[in-house]
This record gives sequence, C-alpha cells and structure tokens, in this order.
Amino acid sequence: MPATPPPTAFRQQTIDEVGQPLAATTFVVVDLETTGGAPADAGITEIGAVKVRGGERLGEFGSLVNPGMTIPPFIAVLTGITDVMVAEAPRLEEALPAFLEFAKGSVLVAHNAPFDVGFLKAACAKFGYPWPGFPVVDTVTLARRTLLRDEVPNCKLATLAAYFRTTTEPCHRALDDARATVDVLHALLERVGSHQVHTLSDLTEFSRAVSPVQRRKKSLADGLPHTPGVYVFRDAKDRPLYVGTSGDIATRVRSYFTAAETRARMTEMLTAAERIEAVECAHALEAGVRELRLIAAHKPPYNRRSKYPERVHWLKLTAEAYPRLSVVRKLSDDGGSYLGPFSSRRTAELAAAGVYDAVPLRQCTQRLSVRSTSPACALAEIGRCAAPCEHRISPEAYGEHAAAFRDLTRGDPGVLVDRLLARIGAFAADQRYEEAAVVRGRLVALLRTAVRMQRLRSLTALPELLAARRDAVGGWELAVVRYGRLAAAGTAPVGVHPRPVLDTLLATAETVRSAPGPTPCATAEETERILTFLELPDTRIVEATEPAVAAGPGWACPVAGAERFRDLLRKADSARTVADPSGESNLPRTLHRPARATA
Repeated sequence: MPATPPPTAFRQQTIDEVGQPLAATTFVVVDLETTGGAPADAGITEIGAVKVRGGERLGEFGSLVNPGMTIPPFIAVLTGITDVMVAEAPRLEEALPAFLEFAKGSVLVAHNAPFDVGFLKAACAKFGYPWPGFPVVDTVTLARRTLLRDEVPNCKLATLAAYFRTTTEPCHRALDDARATVDVLHALLERVGSHQVHTLSDLTEFSRAVSPVQRRKKSLADGLPHTPGVYVFRDAKDRPLYVGTSGDIATRVRSYFTAAETRARMTEMLTAAERIEAVECAHALEAGVRELRLIAAHKPPYNRRSKYPERVHWLKLTAEAYPRLSVVRKLSDDGGSYLGPFSSRRTAELAAAGVYDAVPLRQCTQRLSVRSTSPACALAEIGRCAAPCEHRISPEAYGEHAAAFRDLTRGDPGVLVDRLLARIGAFAADQRYEEAAVVRGRLVALLRTAVRMQRLRSLTALPELLAARRDAVGGWELAVVRYGRLAAAGTAPVGVHPRPVLDTLLATAETVRSAPGPTPCATAEETERILTFLELPDTRIVEATEPAVAAGPGWACPVAGAERFRDLLRKADSARTVADPSGESNLPRTLHRPARATA
C-alpha cells in the first residue's frame, strides 16, 4: 500500500540562497544500490547516507530496501545483496520518506550524483512525493576539476579512496560507500580552498564549466551594491569595455563569472577587464536611460546594440512648389516634413518606394520652377510621375499628393495605406505573389515607422511631464520628463509623501530646450524607454504641461492616426511571401481588400 505523501512539501534553499561558508554547510552524502537499469524501471535495494558538517559526522542512515522484483544474479554477485536479504526489508515507499526526513535542509553529495539523484527523483515521482530540490554536489565532477591525470588515472570511487587513504574501503554496499565518499569529499574540499572556494555557491560554480578567466576575475564583482543601476567593465587604461544595466547590480555582475555565461565575446571581455564601476540609480527607468547614454557616449567594443544612435536616417518631403522625397541624416527646421527615424538607409528607401507606389510624387532631384519647364523623364511616360517638370499638373493638384505624405507623419495615413492595399490585392488577384510581397514589405516599412514616429511625437511635444509609479515595497518611483528626455529621477520611500520629493527633483532637473523633429532632445530609444514606463498599468501622470497649440492637445496620438493600423501591420509583418501549393495567396485576407474610395 503506497505511503501517504507528507502534508507539507519541503522547501530547500536554492544555490543562490545558500552562500554560507562550507564549514557551516550540512552535507548528506548518499549512495544507492539498485537492481540495475533505468531509474524508472529498476528498483533500489539499499540506501546509505552520512550527515556531516564542519568535518564532524552528525548521523548515519542505512536501510536495505525490498525492490519488489528479483535481483539479477550479476548484481547480487557485485553487491552481495540477495533476494533473501531484502525479503523482510521495508518497501521503497516506506524507506523513502524516512530518508527525505533525514536529508531535509541539507546539501546532497554523491559520487556520480546524476545516477543516485535520478533514482531518488524517479522514486519521489512514483510514490507522489514532491522532490525537495536539494542542492547537489557531485564528487566525480569535483575530482575532475581538482585532480590531475598524473595523480589519479580515473575518478572512480575506489581509485579516489585509495589515493586519499579513506578510513572505509568502498565495497558496493551503500553505507560503506557513503562513508568512503565522505572522506573523499573532505579531501577535495581541502584542495579547492586554494582556488578561493569558500562557500557553497563558490563550490557549485567551481564544479561547473567555469573558465579560468572567470574564476580568476571573479573578485572584480566584490563589493558591488544590490541596487538598480548601471555597471561598466573597464580595462587597464580605464576604457569602457561593456555597459549593462540591472535591477540588482551585484547579482547581475556575478552572473558573468558563472557557468551560465557562455558567450565567447564576454569571456574575451573579461580577459581585458580590470575593474567594474557601478552607477547606482533611483529605479529601473533611470538605469535604462543611463545605460543608453553611456553606450552612445563611449561606444564600448563589446556592446552590440544602441552604440550608434546618430546613424539614423529620415525620409524628408522638401518644402518647395513641387516637393520631392529625400533620404537625409539630420533634421532641420526648414519647413520640410520628416518621417523616421529609420535604422538604415535601405529601410528609408524601402519606405520611399512605398510612397511612390501610392502617389505619383516626382523622383528627380533638381529644383523645379513654376515659371519655366524642363524635359520629363521616363517615369512620366509610364505614368509613375505627374510630370510637374512640364507643368502637366498644377502646384495645387500636386500638393494633394504631397499632403498624403504629410498626413502619414502627423495624422491619418489612410490614403497611402489604402492605395498600397489595393495594389497588393491587384497583384494577388493576378497570382503575382512575389510582386505583392514586395509591396507588402514597403507597406510594413512605411507603416511601422509612422506608428513609431506618431507615438514618439506624442511625448516629445510636451515641455514637461511628471510621473509616479508604485515600487515593490510600497514607495514611489518618480520621473521628470522634458520633451521626451528624462530630466530627473528619484524615489519617495514608504511613509514619505512624494510631493516634496517631486518638488526637489523639479528644482534640480536638467534644463531641456526644444528642437525640431519628433525626437528633438533625446534618442528615439530613450524616449521609447520612457513611454514604456509611462504606459505601465500602475504608472500615474502627476502633471503635464500643455504643448504649443500647433503641436497638439497634450500627450495624445491622433484618433485616426497610424496606431489604428497596428493589427494590419502585425498581419502584414508576419505574412508569408510565396504562394502555398494550392496556388492561393498566403497573404492575410485583410491585405487583399480593395481600397476605400478617397477624395
């Protein structure tokens, strides 16, 4: 009859939680004898365990176990355990809870731990006991990390027992093998002390595949604060190598010196690192913004993202009688209409091609006169240009085409979107799926950037905005934002009213002056970090200064703006670019609908 599971599951401490010295750690060294085979199929015939702490033996556990099956003859010869010996022994469902209680709150140690732990986990699962999640130390792995091949030919228990002259000789009986493993463990712990292994977490990391560089440079993480902020790895000449951010600087930095960090470039970075600088921040938003600014300012060689925020492109509609599109690198207060930022020139040109697909704007680069004409190009002959160079269209009529682009940047992009959708639908109806996919890509580039820019402009138009958000302990995270730039950040602890703290932040906040464009005072990435913070469900807007009349009514996006096409953008972005075997288009049905009638 199965034993009743314990009423309360054990809660073992995790490896990160048990940073106590090894001398204060309770180890339970366990060994099992089995009938052979896989854990799910084979039975346990004997459990032996020894509890030790600080070199002192605190207790022993030993019990034969009736596996409920015949012990194979070769196993009986190897271990000396026969069917007769286990006939009157307790069943595993009776012995297992006794062992779990004996080992409760300790660290399991075994020689070839995956074998023994695998059988114990399978037994817990079979009889309905939750696995306590013991921290586990494997003496085989420790020996391989500690001993040289010149010292021992292999890491078998018998070999190590002979090398360390253990008081008990292993003999394939559980308790005797556990006693021998205790002596092996203590000998190995003496060895690893020279590797600066003094705590259980140190021992765990030493057992893993930690590189010599990580082990040697681990002390660089000492003394770092457990607070939100930015960390900077610096070389011998104090040059920044890598900049990162975390809600807990100390914990995050320590992870670079563990087996969890497997990136080759990080190992290379650690080789050059000589010190780690910590910049404590009020909360995660400030940390994220400071990280972006430091990466942009220093361009650390081992950072990949956000290094070159200045390398963006804009799609500009010029301010002249017959406007044209131009890809530019900088914004100017010249009366032009700008769409962006684009991460590359190719993406900007892709978006421009989408505009040309929808409206017949001219693609020539010369400035046209309203008084004199000039020869038309081939695009006019094939109907892709309204030929303003020959005055075939008036400036007023041409301006309606240009207005479709201006609406895309500030208002309703419906005209361009509908015309591109109609073009995609026409190609799909003719089974010209590759051409439909090309237009789809142009639509995605155009619409994604319009959504992003209108979202950015909604915040960067505000001279000042104050926001507050509850933190995990009941205080307030505070932020002062000016023209989309984080001007000040702070916290109001529990029990402190946030208003005086906000007043202090306002008095000391960075002065920010407006400039042209949707990202006038900060990078688009910084403003997007702030928008993410502001859009959290528990963030409160304390105050907001109204922008100039021309900029719009406060923090808001146009009702009929690009945001309303997010679902369409999501479908278009994930559409496949080829036809399926049936010959039907794989583009979403919404991309096949004809354009609505437009004025």
